[in-house]
Amino acid sequence: MATDRYQKRRDKLLRALRKADAPRLLVTNETNVSYLTGFTGDSSTLLVDRDRTILVSDTRYETQILDECPGLETVIRTNREKMTDKLGELVGKLGWTSLGFESDAMTFAQYSAFDEATESTDLVPLTGLVEELRAIKDAQEIKEIRRAVLLAERGFDALKATLRPGATELEVAHDLEHTVRRLGSPGLAFPPIVGVGATAALPHAHPGTQQISEAGFVLVDWGATAPSGYRSDLTRVLVTGKVPAKLRKIYQVVLEAQLQAIEAIRPGVPCHEVDAAARNVIENAGFGSRFGHGLGHGIGLDIHESPRMSPVEKAELKPGMVITVEPGIYIPHWGGVRIEDDVLVTKDGYEVLTSVPKQWDEAVVAL
Repeated sequence: MATDRYQKRRDKLLRALRKADAPRLLVTNETNVSYLTGFTGDSSTLLVDRDRTILVSDTRYETQILDECPGLETVIRTNREKMTDKLGELVGKLGWTSLGFESDAMTFAQYSAFDEATESTDLVPLTGLVEELRAIKDAQEIKEIRRAVLLAERGFDALKATLRPGATELEVAHDLEHTVRRLGSPGLAFPPIVGVGATAALPHAHPGTQQISEAGFVLVDWGATAPSGYRSDLTRVLVTGKVPAKLRKIYQVVLEAQLQAIEAIRPGVPCHEVDAAARNVIENAGFGSRFGHGLGHGIGLDIHESPRMSPVEKAELKPGMVITVEPGIYIPHWGGVRIEDDVLVTKDGYEVLTSVPKQWDEAVVAL
């Protein structure tokens, strides 16, 4: 049952709390609340203790909580009660003298108000406990990410088939989202990046008015959200016109870097070693200074999750992690190439979940 699934997650969190020598946790990160309960609303917090779990929400969600979280203890505040005051009142009634909180999910103003509302309770800052659990996906989560991948790929196939020379970056972005929604997705996983020519040199470019025909290539970074909320993340470069020799050279370097990194993926390998496998290829080709970001990141309910694939990340890969592998080379005022796939860490290696063609000849499209 789904309720058993969320209870198992909370049990894992309690074990993590014991290791951190913390008796209980106030969960304020809304994605973490959803992960631990199945609740898909907002403006709610969760108290997790070894003896009870309490969801604190408001009157808008009473019926929704009954549907999504049957049997979960719930406290409902009215529109005359502030969340911090309601939590302070509840913690006081429970007699808790110590309470951990997610220090990276609470503003200083929120902390100050909560601290004032819980004068007799020692607030203990904690970080990353739920995020570490979320980094390892179970079979159902992997299934949902596969669905998000499929939605993204089908949307991209339609985009390639209908790409017009006169279309602007912004129009392409809108068309892609419209298609993915019609396929059954609630929306894209993040605002898509569509960069024509020199715009592709901006790793997080915003789609603008430049037309596809204004340069010989376009970079598209997109993903889809499955109905369950799980996400995918891909990047491809499409060659749409006359091919500069420089583009082909850089493309092949980036592709080789990505393939080398993927081959390095297996349980027990530190994230920085996978990053190095790609970075070494790019550096040896003379473009080391043009690859400024990390190799990738975990994906799931959020588009950026643990682990981080970077030169300084020492965490080791574990079975069940789903990561992006996205090396890139960016030349100011000329353009950029990034190739990105979603990869599952398996018990003995890896599985590439995405299947959009990426060989050079497959990147060329006729307009």
